[in-house]
Amino acid sequence: MTQALLPNLPLGQALLLLAPIVTLALAALAAARSQTPAWGLARGASTATLLLSLASALMLAFAQPGQAWGLRIDTVGATVLLLVSFVGWCIVRYSQTYLAAEQGEARYVAWLLATLAAVVVVVTSNHLLLTALAWMATSFTLHRLLTFFSERPAARVAAHKKLIVGRVADGCMFIAAGLLYAAFGTLHIDQLLQAAIQAPGLPVMAQIATLLVVVAVLLKTAQLPFHGWLIQVMEAPTPVSALLHAGVVNLGGFVLIRLAPLMAELPLAMGLLVVAGATTAVIAALVMTTRISIKVMLAWSTTAQMGFMVMQCGLGLWEMALLHLVAHSLYKAHCFLAAGGIVRHTLVRQLAPAAAPPSAGKLLLGALAALAMTAAAAFVLQATGVDGNATPALWVMGGILTLALVPLLQSTGQGAIGLFKLAGSAFLLGAIYFGLHAWLSTWASPVAQAPGMAGAVVVAVAFAALFLLQSALATKPQGDLAARLYPAFYGGLFLDEKFSRWVFRLWPMRANEAQRAAQARPLSTVRT
Repeated sequence: MTQALLPNLPLGQALLLLAPIVTLALAALAAARSQTPAWGLARGASTATLLLSLASALMLAFAQPGQAWGLRIDTVGATVLLLVSFVGWCIVRYSQTYLAAEQGEARYVAWLLATLAAVVVVVTSNHLLLTALAWMATSFTLHRLLTFFSERPAARVAAHKKLIVGRVADGCMFIAAGLLYAAFGTLHIDQLLQAAIQAPGLPVMAQIATLLVVVAVLLKTAQLPFHGWLIQVMEAPTPVSALLHAGVVNLGGFVLIRLAPLMAELPLAMGLLVVAGATTAVIAALVMTTRISIKVMLAWSTTAQMGFMVMQCGLGLWEMALLHLVAHSLYKAHCFLAAGGIVRHTLVRQLAPAAAPPSAGKLLLGALAALAMTAAAAFVLQATGVDGNATPALWVMGGILTLALVPLLQSTGQGAIGLFKLAGSAFLLGAIYFGLHAWLSTWASPVAQAPGMAGAVVVAVAFAALFLLQSALATKPQGDLAARLYPAFYGGLFLDEKFSRWVFRLWPMRANEAQRAAQARPLSTVRT
């Protein structure tokens, strides 16, 4: 496999790539100097950014990927840039209505635009040091948004915890950049990846740097036990939660995809991603089912989804991780911005008569049918030549996705009709999943080598255990097993409490900070 260097972009295309960053940065500076909330400026900047991102993507359809001034544009970057621009455009418009008449609107506008500018730099960067600096900048600007309601002690504690985790991650990234420069003599990402692939063996310094990048990603994507800040930032305004969960926290997955050829050269890094991601996805999925608060449930869902995305990267399914990133961002942005409607829908559903617990036999039959139809879909696509390079890891991921359809057996009727609908849905979902893999791998897959079997086996065992445990709890929701496990999972296995006690000893928070803020503004004026 070879990693081609990116050619220099024509001046017009380079300016088009730089324009969104300049637009958002200048708008943020102007909003910071304004004495009144600059919502018109924010709307204009976000709209211009969306149009410029769309123009870059369209131009890429008729031109080659390239780089200029430490920035780059390719299919992966253009996809995520368009995603970030669209989500930011939606959040700006939602925020204006949501924060109407709130104190500090002007401050909010400035930091929101600054956060979007930093995210765009991460997405378009072709220089590892620039990536690290912009990624760090997103933490600082987002910190100001997370503490918008500064009188809330819980908000300040969560933001402080995120600040600590973020600084450790930033330190890992900067050390990794230094080690990679010492190993390869460059920090331009395209040159660095080419040097790593062409080297007869990955130098020791580069191996350490790769592991440090993995650690930084695990910290910033809220993998267990570093997840507490993501759950507790629900004290921030809802559009900030949407921005964090739909945009900023996904940057870790993007960085992994951008550096995929380097990651693939170190099996230890890939294995760490698989273990950490699978553990986080399984535990967070179980914890999520115990939650009542809609926003907290969505937060645990994000933790689980980030684990799933990290796990996909560890399995070498980079193109599917990109698809997951895009789908999760759009879905989670909608969930947070429509949280009020979700609450009403949940309340109505709770008033309906409770469904009878499923039987173990029906769940087992449904699982076998779903897995069988997933395998059938894979065989059909391979026989027709649509997807002839399906790896064991991809088969495992397809099986995991279709197992999620098993609960449909309870809602589509009894007997053969329900089983037929489940089998058909599983076949269709499997065909779509394998078909998307075949399509995306032709233009978005950054590495060619297939992952080993070990990771796929670990993931298969982990999610099989998750399915069996969830099935046991579903069949006997009031049984002894549920009674024993519920307190532990409701407490998130108390991992965050242990982590918080330890980390706050190292970097304590000023005790009087939240008290002074609480005296400055009555709590009765606060909205969530």
